[in-house]
Amino acid sequence: MSTPISLTIQRLYANNRDALKLTWFAGLDGGNRQVSSGSGLAADQVGHLNLIHPMRIQVFGRQEINYYERLSPESRAYLVHEIADCNPPALIIARDLDVPPDILAICNENNIPLFTTPLAAAEVIDYLRVYLSKQLALRIIMHGVFMDVLGVGVLITGDSGLGKSELGLELITRNHGLVADDAVEFSRIAPNVIEGRAPMLLQNLLEVRGLGLLDIRAIFGETAVRRKMQLKLIVHLTRMRTGDEDIDRLPIHSPTQEVLGLPIRKTVIPVAAGRNIAVLLEAAVRNTIMQLRGFNTMEEFMERQRKAMMKDEPF
Repeated sequence: MSTPISLTIQRLYANNRDALKLTWFAGLDGGNRQVSSGSGLAADQVGHLNLIHPMRIQVFGRQEINYYERLSPESRAYLVHEIADCNPPALIIARDLDVPPDILAICNENNIPLFTTPLAAAEVIDYLRVYLSKQLALRIIMHGVFMDVLGVGVLITGDSGLGKSELGLELITRNHGLVADDAVEFSRIAPNVIEGRAPMLLQNLLEVRGLGLLDIRAIFGETAVRRKMQLKLIVHLTRMRTGDEDIDRLPIHSPTQEVLGLPIRKTVIPVAAGRNIAVLLEAAVRNTIMQLRGFNTMEEFMERQRKAMMKDEPF
């Protein structure tokens, strides 16, 4: 089960200081405050001033500042203390607007980082939502070889010794691309998108028994590797045994495997001497592409069968 991921305001500031032209104006001791994936989607973690959403990075634009300045002194004091009670990770004043003195004071008093930027509030919010959705995405490490086959992200899994890496190497020679070998880091960067990449230590490397570690980028060139891909298909290799009847030859429904809460299409390929697994995998990928486009071969066959039965024709 995935645990919430946290991001410190200090790191957020360091990563986005140049892009957003941020200046750390107040609350200098609040760098250890955290934005957590446990507080919801990125849309709930940063936005215009809204006290309904506690623990949110609150952004002040021109309208928020104008609204604040129209309030009576009593209402201003109440609003400032409400902001502090919501315990936001940080405040951002957009368009280099003047920082109200009491907001400045409450930030210093409670160690709430306060940033200013010349950019518009909407631009800051849009940028940080994309940034936070990637940084706080749920993550998992899976064992296998992750490939780009015909533009589809394919994770090859199976027991040790079945030839996953050798299959990956053969696919590379057939002009497909390597994303990661052995340990693949997957993250759910959007409600229906899982992205996979190699950990920094294993980038461009493929381990093949008898050959050791191969630098695929150095051997086959830049086009043989991919930095990241979206996971669309899992191909599970299994040993074929004599009399094994566990594999459904004509499955009515395409099997799936859950990854980070999303169902991912799955194909099981039995491995045996003489079988060309690379060709079978490519066929599985092409079939997946057709399914993604709305064409299902099994359903088409069943419809033909139904029509033939209605006409009382021989098969």
